[in-house]
Amino acid sequence: MVSIFVFLNFVLKPNYTSIKQYNDIYLSLGSNLGNRFQYLQEAVNAIFEELGAIHKISSVYETPALGFEGDAFLNCVLWVRSLRSAKKALTIVQKIEKAMGRVRSSTSEYTSRTIDIDILLYNDDIMNDKTLVVPHPHISDRKFVLQPLAEVNSLIVHPVLRHNVIKMLSQTTDTSELTKLSKWLRNPRQDYDISKLNYIAIEGNIGAGKTSLATKMATDFNAKLILERFKDNPFLPKFYEDQSRYAFPLEMSFLADRYQQLLEDITQFDLFKDCVIADYDAYKSLIFAKVTLADEEFNLYKKLFNLMHKELPKPDVYVYLYQNTERLLENIQKRGRSYEKGIEPEYLKQINEGYFDFIKTQPQERVKIIDVSEIDFVKNRKDYLALLKQLLA
Repeated sequence: MVSIFVFLNFVLKPNYTSIKQYNDIYLSLGSNLGNRFQYLQEAVNAIFEELGAIHKISSVYETPALGFEGDAFLNCVLWVRSLRSAKKALTIVQKIEKAMGRVRSSTSEYTSRTIDIDILLYNDDIMNDKTLVVPHPHISDRKFVLQPLAEVNSLIVHPVLRHNVIKMLSQTTDTSELTKLSKWLRNPRQDYDISKLNYIAIEGNIGAGKTSLATKMATDFNAKLILERFKDNPFLPKFYEDQSRYAFPLEMSFLADRYQQLLEDITQFDLFKDCVIADYDAYKSLIFAKVTLADEEFNLYKKLFNLMHKELPKPDVYVYLYQNTERLLENIQKRGRSYEKGIEPEYLKQINEGYFDFIKTQPQERVKIIDVSEIDFVKNRKDYLALLKQLLA
């Protein structure tokens, strides 16, 4: 009989334990040298690859140089959602500027530039130090910032001035003439469009990163998210006292809970219109029960499972995140859940075998096995984008 941590992993696992808060970052981009539009597009691509998902891109506006004699600028504003801190975001955009040939002047005077990327807003935060001032101190007196900023999010309120961006635009002293281009910048998010996959199930062993990936994808692509719920189980205290007697009723209650959640959550979405991402598949109940229950109990459990789940919709794509046992144990230790400390390597291997036995029975065109043992798709955005390409391949 498997020890109690197996069941605690189901019952006590909070939905968002491993999920960091996404930050809303608003960036102003400008260029007045060379192929200005192409420079803006290259900057957009680099920001997507290095910083985070681009939620919205404004129109491009041509504006006269402000504060110095020079060629007209092309300007736009990006709304980016990122896990990066404000200081890390600054480091990234400065790195992008340098890679694109931006040479910063040693003086405070304005000069022409291939690319200029300014952090306008970082959530509603207020920062003021020698390297970064947020909100940007010149938002309210730059029409080429206010106009595209209002376009990407008209509800923004300046966290210091407490004025809505629309009001600031109407009151700005900047009388510059802006010319809106008919040509739009391309959002590179289109290359990773998962919306054609109406229902995606992300699965994997304990500590593989299922919830992290599902939440990240749903956030980046505005998909509907289903996370496995947890609640108190009335059989759990009894199971503590007598595992052999209460293993079956405990597993049955888990089976009912998961079935009810999927039935409630999936039926509220239109799977022909919505993109739904779940961090588990119904079949996980059967995989874990096979490890936990005696043969006779499991055979009965399997019959009930098949009756209950035959009408639930099947995922368009079933993603299995594979990690080797050593990496799984490292991840489990890092997240520091006391009830997972007793997990043994052999148990993880049994669960992995159970998943692969299930995968063998599925149409191969809808199964994606992705080895994440040597990557970190949470901290490394390039790893994350590479994973998405495998998923869409």
